[in-house]
Amino acid sequence: MGRRRINAPRRGSLAYLPRGRAAGWMARVRNWPQVKLEKPKLLGFLGYKAGMSFMYVLSDIRGNPTFGQEVHHSVTIVETPPMLVVGYRGYSETSSGLQPSAEVWVKKLPRGLDEVLSAPKKDKPEAQTSAMSKTLTEVRAIVSTQPRETGVGRKRPELMEVKVDGGSVKEKLDYVNSLLGKEVQAPQVFAEGQYIDVAGITKGKGIQGPVKRFGVKTKQHKSRKTVRELGTLGPWTPHYVMYTVPRAGQMGFHQRTEYNKRILKVGIDGEAVNPSGGFQHYGTVKGSYVVVAGSLPGPSRRTVILRYAMRPPTMQEVTVPKVTFSGVGSSRAA
Repeated sequence: MGRRRINAPRRGSLAYLPRGRAAGWMARVRNWPQVKLEKPKLLGFLGYKAGMSFMYVLSDIRGNPTFGQEVHHSVTIVETPPMLVVGYRGYSETSSGLQPSAEVWVKKLPRGLDEVLSAPKKDKPEAQTSAMSKTLTEVRAIVSTQPRETGVGRKRPELMEVKVDGGSVKEKLDYVNSLLGKEVQAPQVFAEGQYIDVAGITKGKGIQGPVKRFGVKTKQHKSRKTVRELGTLGPWTPHYVMYTVPRAGQMGFHQRTEYNKRILKVGIDGEAVNPSGGFQHYGTVKGSYVVVAGSLPGPSRRTVILRYAMRPPTMQEVTVPKVTFSGVGSSRAA
């Protein structure tokens, strides 16, 4: 007889290690795409996850077996209150990567933001930025959310940098200077049918064991000591516990980015998507919104970042989706 073959399949994914808690409630955007735009434009937007619903959309993906047919989509509604452009930064390329070279802030911060942030005082920063425009390679707008205008029930706004792409550096600087101290709406950034990436912090589940955290099979009920633990932590050699061994630890509250989520609807009237009685654990959408196909990371009220797609589908033409029936609101499309 030959040697007995021992099969030990991989338990859990090693794609996300270490599985530690995120640094905060808001995700970080580590990369911005290179988008070929004719005019300068913001490449991202902040929103709050309101809830989920469904839509029936005519499939417009050529080559798909369902082309021309009604397709059911689970959708997520994201409330996107107007963002305030409170400043911008210019970055220069160095041997150590992009480094901030110039910075401009509004003279007076809006209510709610001045309580948590003090804008740096500089002598004529606009002149400094225009003088360094020849060495700048990237321009990012500093934007602030307005949670007081939503159903989140939060007062403290979030700040983040959003890349400006399209045109020359001078055109980008002129664009952000024109937006300084003004509001930006979601329809000015995204269009229906566009593919985007969504970054967020997943729902936290606390400390969990290896059975729930990695899907390890439970032992028999008469096993020694416990049932919901590993049979062994590894072989004699090496003389340490390898990182691939499923162990108990933090589950959830991790940063995750979902790629190529399609926008099915963008609007400025929240009544068009509000269900009867509002969304559970959220309330009603008061202003502008974005309806995204599929689910998004995080629970209700969690901040999500919408960004232009890093690797959008190249074989598919971007068209406006035709919604035949919508489960959000009380409207029915013809």
